[in-house]
Amino acid sequence: YKNYLEYFNLMINKKFLPNSPTLFNAGARLGQLSACFVIGIDDSMESIMDAAKDSAIIFKSGGGIGINYSKLRPEGDIVASTAGVASGPVSFMRIVDVVTDVVKQGGKRRGANMGILESWHPDILKFIHAKEKEGQFENFNISVMLDENFWKAYEKGEKYALINPRNGKVVNYIDPKFLLNEIATLAWRTADPGVLFLDNINRRNILKEHKGLIRSTNPCGEEALYEYESCNLGSINLYVFVKKENGKVYFDWDDFKNTIKIAYRFLDNVIDVNKFPIEKIEKTTKESRKIGLGYMGLADALFALRIPYNSEEGFEFIRKISEFLTYYAMKYSSERAKERGSFPLFEYSGYKKGEMPVEGFYHKELWNLDWESLQKEIIENGIRNAEVTCVAPTGSISMFFDVSSGIEPQFSLVYEKRVTVGSFFYSDIEFERQLKENGLYNDEILKKVTENGGSVQGLEEIPLEMRRVFVT
Repeated sequence: YKNYLEYFNLMINKKFLPNSPTLFNAGARLGQLSACFVIGIDDSMESIMDAAKDSAIIFKSGGGIGINYSKLRPEGDIVASTAGVASGPVSFMRIVDVVTDVVKQGGKRRGANMGILESWHPDILKFIHAKEKEGQFENFNISVMLDENFWKAYEKGEKYALINPRNGKVVNYIDPKFLLNEIATLAWRTADPGVLFLDNINRRNILKEHKGLIRSTNPCGEEALYEYESCNLGSINLYVFVKKENGKVYFDWDDFKNTIKIAYRFLDNVIDVNKFPIEKIEKTTKESRKIGLGYMGLADALFALRIPYNSEEGFEFIRKISEFLTYYAMKYSSERAKERGSFPLFEYSGYKKGEMPVEGFYHKELWNLDWESLQKEIIENGIRNAEVTCVAPTGSISMFFDVSSGIEPQFSLVYEKRVTVGSFFYSDIEFERQLKENGLYNDEILKKVTENGGSVQGLEEIPLEMRRVFVT
């Protein structure tokens, strides 16, 4: 009962929210609480149709999926059983796209997909251009996964091999500079594709010796996951910890730490009360028990602390926040392992050898906390969750709290929302507060900021100090 109240208070005090499916489905008939899933797809009709079925079940339950399509043979390749011709990964993505459209996630939010193709696949150019025409693959984010061979070829100015996954044979060569330029041009023109870095995703992957490389992510790309893993996310609202005392503004690190502890427990419990949509996903998820505790409201916290987002002081603050969150989430996960046991694959993980899944651990010059003692604790006591942190886009949940989303700078300080009954100005919560403090808050100013692209740069009416801090 005490725990339930703690969770409830975190939410009503705007300190923490879990991902939308947890909010929608907890206590309801579905009971499916994860946002993100990755499923596998092999080069056979059975596997392709199984993937379509699995994705339908996941969409129905309120989740989104990521799939790496690189195992599928390229378009025009031979299909021995029928002496026919393969239609390639892009056309099979269409099946999942249609499934997404048809199964509108129980009406709560539409399904999201991440389609991934690796840079060596012969259909890579077709994939890069898949969303060029409007109306195609509207339920998909797409990403090209770049491997180390690509970068080596790029740096040496050599040709890069395109390989048929069916037999591992080189079918063609491409100029890596041309390929990267195509990706960049299309991303600039249509916002897709994104890129994924195979080497960076796996550099600190503590399960790679046991399970191989991670080659896929969830729909928004913040979670690198193995096939049939799922992840439940939740985010802490940093803005709430900026407090004022005797006219001085400060960040309350103790309150933040206490919130990390309760939010961590909440997400670990979600794994156990979750009703998983597919048995295979439940098994894989419970083997690694990955959770993703992140944050939102960063841009607003910086506004309130009078720190420009794009300053050295801004970077320093973000680094310290991220270190603090990661350190304490891992510490509480290790403490919980003592009472409830480590994740089942712990014995096979890099943790046993003192590896840590965090890049910052390998840069002692950046530490503010005692990472060596935490490393020892984990070797001795284990750790309950293979991964504990993640910064999600927080699209819906940051709107519930009316704060800036994820790790992003605020996109626009004021925007006009037009609905049937009229138009309204939405303004950033901290911007509004400081305008009022300076006696400047009125519709005329809001209109000016809107017409200036939601920015205060170049507006003489706004005090210089505010223009310095309120960057977008």
